[in-house]
Amino acid sequence: MNKVIIPILIVILMTGCNVFPKSVFKQPVGQVILDGEQYNMLPSKFEWKEDDVEMRLKGSPDINEIADNFETLDVKKGEILKFNIEQSPIAITATKMNEDGTIENVEIKEDKITMPSKEGYYIYELNALWNNGKESFIFDVHVE
Repeated sequence: MNKVIIPILIVILMTGCNVFPKSVFKQPVGQVILDGEQYNMLPSKFEWKEDDVEMRLKGSPDINEIADNFETLDVKKGEILKFNIEQSPIAITATKMNEDGTIENVEIKEDKITMPSKEGYYIYELNALWNNGKESFIFDVHVE
């Protein structure tokens, strides 16, 4: 009986003494949606400041290395991909890295982006901004 009561008392005391945080921060997740399937984009360049807490992703990972860890999506020329980023960012911009390493801005319309009309391999970076921070999300595609 004491084996059950003691842990319960410890939890009650710790809860009453505010040992547990009132809320736990959850880093926003971004998903790209293709044919109804959701794929988690890979995070990069993360910064967040809330109350007395400041978080920052150390280093600057290479976008190519990040893309290597994403399951490349096979898409059609001109296909439209939808995306979803948690916690309602106030602004989102997108860039596309071409096979030759050049980078172009990509137009976003209603959380959707149109795939290139030229076959090839492309890496996309979506940059989300909130009042408390910012984060980039990476995914790559092979256009057929």
